[in-house]
Amino acid sequence: MTENIVTTVKYEIVEHDGGWAYKVGNTFSETFPSHADALAAAKIAAGEQRVAGRTEGIEYEDTTGEWHGEVSQGDDRPQTEVSDSKNPD
Repeated sequence: MTENIVTTVKYEIVEHDGGWAYKVGNTFSETFPSHADALAAAKIAAGEQRVAGRTEGIEYEDTTGEWHGEVSQGDDRPQTEVSDSKNPD
């Protein structure tokens, strides 16, 4: 039996390089001039992350430099959330 584990990708709105950005893990988006622009971009990116795609083979390199190949199911999409500490809801 296959167990479906749902992943959640969190987009955080943060001050960055004299402006605002969204951050996923340790990766920052481009810098936006306003908080509202970064928030809007994060909401768009989070929405696009949930869109199903095609099932296809992918290759990726892990942190040790080893390459792996696997089949990525096009309908296996994560949940997303946007975290805005300036304006928490």
